[in-house]
Amino acid sequence: MKPRLASFCVIVPMYNEESGAESCVSRICDVLAGVPLRSTLVAIDDGSRDRTAAILNRLSSERRNLTVIQHDKNRGYGAALRTGMKYAAEGGFDYALFMDSDLTNDPFDIPRFVEKMKDGYDVIKATRYSDGGEVSGVPAYRVIISRVGNWIARCLYRLPISDCTNGFRAVRTGILSQMDLTESKFPIIMEELYYSSFLATTFAQIPVRLTNRGDQQRPTSFVYRPRVFWEYLKYPLKAFFQVRPQVRALSEVKR
Repeated sequence: MKPRLASFCVIVPMYNEESGAESCVSRICDVLAGVPLRSTLVAIDDGSRDRTAAILNRLSSERRNLTVIQHDKNRGYGAALRTGMKYAAEGGFDYALFMDSDLTNDPFDIPRFVEKMKDGYDVIKATRYSDGGEVSGVPAYRVIISRVGNWIARCLYRLPISDCTNGFRAVRTGILSQMDLTESKFPIIMEELYYSSFLATTFAQIPVRLTNRGDQQRPTSFVYRPRVFWEYLKYPLKAFFQVRPQVRALSEVKR
């Protein structure tokens, strides 16, 4: 008997991305149209104050494999991801695949994730920092800080993951549903991996090329500050010292 093919949804939070929203949706939907699995793009407009919502609503009438969810106000990156996770679970998708809206993640890498999904991995992470991975157009100081931070995180997590902070990843929906995630900003990526270090058993990596945001897009909201470093590193520290997270019971997940 052949194994059942995995279904998945691509979750993309957006906030004030009117300059790139249509390009992002079009490229991802075009790739999904060629994937022989049940799949859809879920774009979460996180209370944008520009034309992002209007663009997404128009595209939703043109693209059969696009679902648009709108927050009435800006709740943050973490809240947008949780909205997408809930949609994936309620829709019966096997995996949630997370991407950024600025196309610094290449949609043409999605089929490579699909191959790992077919193999049944629990967590599939893109990586800039292994053979075949690359960073292009990103300031050198950011690359250095990222490399050092990820080396520390990998040593603490003790997982076969070289790029812990990479937001381009796919996780089994059944595992995500057991997580009680609370972060509202980018550290949710590390919080999620902290939970995964206790809940998941198999991990895979996909070398990718990460690019910088385009000149026409709004500047990144990520900043390097001492408090930010702590918000990221507290999760691998918890994992290292075996501080187990509070997980949702399976009976609660299935409600």
